[in-house]
Amino acid sequence: MSRAAAHPNIALAKYWGKRDYGHNLPAVPSLSVTLAGMATTTTVDLDESLEADVFELDGALAEGRPRERVSDMLDRIHRRAGRQGPRPRARVVSANDFPTAAGLASSASAFAALAVAGNAALDAGLDASVLSHLAREVSASSGRSLFGGYVVLPAGQPGDEMLAAEPLVGPEHWDLRLLVAVTTEGEKAVGSTSGMIRTAETSPLYRGWVDGAPALFEQIKEAVLARDLSALGPAVEQSALAMHATAIAAAPGLLYWNGVTLEVMHAVRRLREDGLEAYFTIDAGPHVKVVCRAADASAIAEALGGVLGVRRLIHAEPGEGARLVEATG
Repeated sequence: MSRAAAHPNIALAKYWGKRDYGHNLPAVPSLSVTLAGMATTTTVDLDESLEADVFELDGALAEGRPRERVSDMLDRIHRRAGRQGPRPRARVVSANDFPTAAGLASSASAFAALAVAGNAALDAGLDASVLSHLAREVSASSGRSLFGGYVVLPAGQPGDEMLAAEPLVGPEHWDLRLLVAVTTEGEKAVGSTSGMIRTAETSPLYRGWVDGAPALFEQIKEAVLARDLSALGPAVEQSALAMHATAIAAAPGLLYWNGVTLEVMHAVRRLREDGLEAYFTIDAGPHVKVVCRAADASAIAEALGGVLGVRRLIHAEPGEGARLVEATG
């Protein structure tokens, strides 16, 4: 039995869209920060008595596509290790301490934790870069959660046979805070993969997004390296808004926000007018992540907590990558 833990990551420079030539390659480069304060814990227990893999998520048995993706991840590890013959069946138990499938990157932490736990359980001996590549093939953002701190996932190119995320700087490089304003506890109606496909196929803004995102990525990367929040924040907001504008323009339009999402965005801008430097970013979901300095986090959290409709606030900071926490047998 092997148990691993991983954290979700929040993209400061957004990833949205896949290359046409398959292999789950991202269409644009992204830069994320791996967040302590939210975690997925996953256990992989090999069981020869099973006829098929068993997957339990947040206390309930999962069937269909969720279980297929788990099996696919384990199959990739087995093949990459050069093993011949059938893979041992596994009982996989995964739990999140934050909302699942709600735009908080639960798939990123889930598949990063599964990659590490599966690697140990199958005794595959693969390193973090290979595991990042394999996890990215199943869930692109999960490749970033293999590493801690600030992480880059390049855009895919024709002929890429391996594409892993790359650590940029560790969590100690810049002690930012991210406050997550949770606006609902339910799952989002349209998953990220489906949303990306619809956007690429139908949005008249998609080509502009793909062409413009690399420049924003470079701005954000330079600001992170320089630890310059005043340069980082506006570019982070622009990346998020450009991504969502592209999705909103799809047919039918993808509206991941709710009313509370908008209220929090307005509240963040009012905070800046009042002299507290805070910036928002939003993934494919209704929750708002607010980037700020550690010294300002308490005051900003107090203001966000007063926004009508905010269910709760999650306090997060740059954290470590996916890691094995227990292995027996």
